Amino acid sequence: MKKVLLGNEAIVRGALAAGVSFVSGYPGCPSAEIGDEFGKIAEANGVYAEYSTNEKVALEAAIGASFSGLKSLVNMKSFGINVCSDSLLPLAYTGTKAPMVIFVGDDPSCWSSAQSEQDSRGYAYLSHIPFLEPSSPQECYDFTKLGFEISEKFNIPVILRVTTRVAHQRAIVNFEERVKSEVKGEFIRNPHQFSTMPPRVMEMKGELLEKLKKIEIFAEKSKVNFIINKSASSKLGVITSGISYMHTLEAFEEMGIQLPVLRLGFFYPLPRKKIAEFMKGKKNILVAEELNSYLEKEIKAIANDMGIKVKIFGKDILPEIGELNTDKILSATAKIIGKKITTFKVKQINLPRRTARLCEGCPYWHVFPVLKRIAPEGTVFGGDIGCNMIGALPPHNLYDYLFDMGAGLGISHGVKKSTSQKVITIMGDGTFFHSGIAPLINSVYNKSNPLVIILDNRITAMTGHQPNPGMGKNLMGKDAPELSIEEIVKACGVKNLKVLDPINMPEFENTVKEFLGKEEVSVIICKRICALLARRQAKK
Repeated sequence: MKKVLLGNEAIVRGALAAGVSFVSGYPGCPSAEIGDEFGKIAEANGVYAEYSTNEKVALEAAIGASFSGLKSLVNMKSFGINVCSDSLLPLAYTGTKAPMVIFVGDDPSCWSSAQSEQDSRGYAYLSHIPFLEPSSPQECYDFTKLGFEISEKFNIPVILRVTTRVAHQRAIVNFEERVKSEVKGEFIRNPHQFSTMPPRVMEMKGELLEKLKKIEIFAEKSKVNFIINKSASSKLGVITSGISYMHTLEAFEEMGIQLPVLRLGFFYPLPRKKIAEFMKGKKNILVAEELNSYLEKEIKAIANDMGIKVKIFGKDILPEIGELNTDKILSATAKIIGKKITTFKVKQINLPRRTARLCEGCPYWHVFPVLKRIAPEGTVFGGDIGCNMIGALPPHNLYDYLFDMGAGLGISHGVKKSTSQKVITIMGDGTFFHSGIAPLINSVYNKSNPLVIILDNRITAMTGHQPNPGMGKNLMGKDAPELSIEEIVKACGVKNLKVLDPINMPEFENTVKEFLGKEEVSVIICKRICALLARRQAKK
């Protein structure tokens, strides 16, 4: 079949064609479409799909499915791989029973990622797990199938890394339809493989390294590493991967030149012999990659080890900050070959700068102004990930720190133990379930007294209205237990607790004033539905 698909939608089709039976993950841009799409189609295709409470739990659920004989797909954004790394590294040692692909969506230029411009490729070296990097929707489909093939052949998880421009790119994709098949797994006890206890764990590492040698041989022969313009007579060659390959092609088209390009679909392990063969006879090599210079360093090492005399350009003429684009690669290529390029000056239009803002009717509009107005001078404000992070921007300018999911309360505890200042920290309901419970327990157990405000808007809103454990529905739209944030907070030992509607601003104001004077941690749950969700429900 042929259809115009997003890169993320092509990954869903690739997983279906590969026979996936178990899908888990956590929503976040640029990966959310994968889980959302499976939520709509999973049941009709004989697949189980869930949004787990966080990425670590999602990976562990998929490990359980793999150990029970089911093909699994895990999806997350870049920071999710940090969350799941505790279980990711042992998984490389145990390997898989049934195939597993782990999707990671990076976001160069931080279009949707406020925490850092993370390059998740570094996890390839840390975990020793094979890394594939597609550059188009068709490759998203093909590479997903390939990931399951490699995982099945070598009993190892495979990471599929894309960036925002690949995940959200649209193109015609050729794909196969899935035949629905209900699959039930069976866990067969095998502690020799599944338990990472010494001294067996050291044997496992040796087995992993042996696997990687075999996978490198596989990579050398793989069709996802290929050369274009092989016969072009040029002393300059380009080595690239991912979306940088597409930018390279566009740059050459604009310049009206043909240069040999080695396109690497395998980021790890690299096809070292293929790379060395490509560099022979060249005077210069340009390495085009986002973001860090991982490929560049590896290619320089290969040239040195193989005694290849070649000048390698990379981050000396290409930026290490922000996305690559056609113009940046065009400019770098022109510098190496000494070709002048005509640049056109774009007229600068002084438009007013706009920042993200809360939606009309958002319940948070009733929270931020009250806190700014009544908080004593010197009050420290901690923020968290989600819609509430907009509180860091004008006109609110509220937060003194903002890191990652759940960190607002974790840091607030440290501030309270270190100072005599009042501390107010804010998180959403999605963040509370993801990673807010552990720092709340820590604050209670270690006796600090920040004021915690949980903004319960009845949905995981910022990433696209995905369900969470507090709303009574799961990813596939089925009824689920509606977990009470209030009861969980009580169970964590919090004595000062109030649930209120923030639209009642006098009640909210009086509660904030009362709780700021408490000697123990206090929690206010501001419970009011997301305005967009309310409108959508009204339309239905």
